Amino acid sequence: MSDDASSRQSELEFVERLFARGFVILGGVFWVAATFAGPMAFGDVGIVASVKTAIWPFLATLLTLVIGWKYERLAAVLLFGASAAVPIWGLLYNWETGVWLLMVCLLIAPMALAGILFLLAERAELRRSVRTESLPERTGAAT
Repeated sequence: MSDDASSRQSELEFVERLFARGFVILGGVFWVAATFAGPMAFGDVGIVASVKTAIWPFLATLLTLVIGWKYERLAAVLLFGASAAVPIWGLLYNWETGVWLLMVCLLIAPMALAGILFLLAERAELRRSVRTESLPERTGAAT
């Protein structure tokens, strides 16, 4: 029964990691596309300038995925920090209501949710590893 519970736990961890990484990837794809297309469509800039703008969300997404692959707690902290920094950015630049709604729905909430999922996966793995370490080792000898 404990094997079944630990396999369910590992399935849950897998799903949490999958959703966390999926949120990061989908958000990265969206923001790379938006920061690439926005300046070209509305700013009359060339493709090189648009690529220079779009490289930043790409690098942030890549860095989050690389860190989150091994250090889930650090990725969660970074995502929570970024979620807290976006409203400060909005206050500094005095965003209008529509921009606030877009940023809350398309940036702040997905980053916070990905951070929560990374944190839950890390905590589940930690509990499983503590539980596994506390179990006595099974030997081949019959008792």
